Amino acid sequence: MSVVPRLNRLLAADGRCFDVAIDHGFFNERSFLNNIEDMQRVVQIVRDAQPDAIQLSAGLAPLLQNVPGRAKPALVLRTDVANVYGKELPRYLFSRLIENAVEQALALDAACVVVNLLLLPDQPELHAQCIENICRLKPYCTRYGMPLMIEPLVMQVNAKAGGYMVDGDIDKILPLVRQAVELGADVIKADPCDDTREYHRVIEVASGCPVLVRGGGKTSDDEIVSRTCELVRQGAAGIVYGRNVIQHERPAHMVRALMALIHDGATAEQAMAMLRK
Repeated sequence: MSVVPRLNRLLAADGRCFDVAIDHGFFNERSFLNNIEDMQRVVQIVRDAQPDAIQLSAGLAPLLQNVPGRAKPALVLRTDVANVYGKELPRYLFSRLIENAVEQALALDAACVVVNLLLLPDQPELHAQCIENICRLKPYCTRYGMPLMIEPLVMQVNAKAGGYMVDGDIDKILPLVRQAVELGADVIKADPCDDTREYHRVIEVASGCPVLVRGGGKTSDDEIVSRTCELVRQGAAGIVYGRNVIQHERPAHMVRALMALIHDGATAEQAMAMLRK
């Protein structure tokens, strides 16, 4: 079955997408709950700001999908839970796929499912778990026409970086993105590299698969806006931002400013003006 109908719900007519990630509570980290303690309020704020998609877990996806009417963002369903994001890594690392993930996504009328492809230093077993998860998901995604978003995530040494820190080394990002494509990704959700002017190399290695850039940790308005502009210039099909939206003092304004960058060709200066209104 073709993934195109659901992919058309995820990507706008211009082939681009802004997906707001609000699935952080899935990972059992206290700091990830900041500003999303009241999920009913947060989902409503983001939903009303009308990004292209909202990324949620199966347990909280009904906060979006139970809202009547057609005018709401598409659902991207998180399908795996991991324990790799704390300042101190536990003795045993895992990335566990939820049971019957595609069936749950169909029941929730998701437009896409997302799964991690984690690469942590000296943790080959964790990487193998992620590959196994993807290999389990892909045949069901193909059978039922469910787009598969793979999130290749290269992380730094935990003791050095202090937990959940992206490694922006493009020579580590490139092969992991290609591996995700080779495993059957319909959409890639990848980190920015240290020099965003090189991001066209990530787009190239993705071989035609749309690349949405992950936001990572909270940063300044100027940084997130200018970075997004550059990534779009480099060929990114869109963004998946979480904390830079939900931890912003005016999340709806941030959604609208970033939507203008992604879909309307707004400049960084115009986006910043929208944030100040």
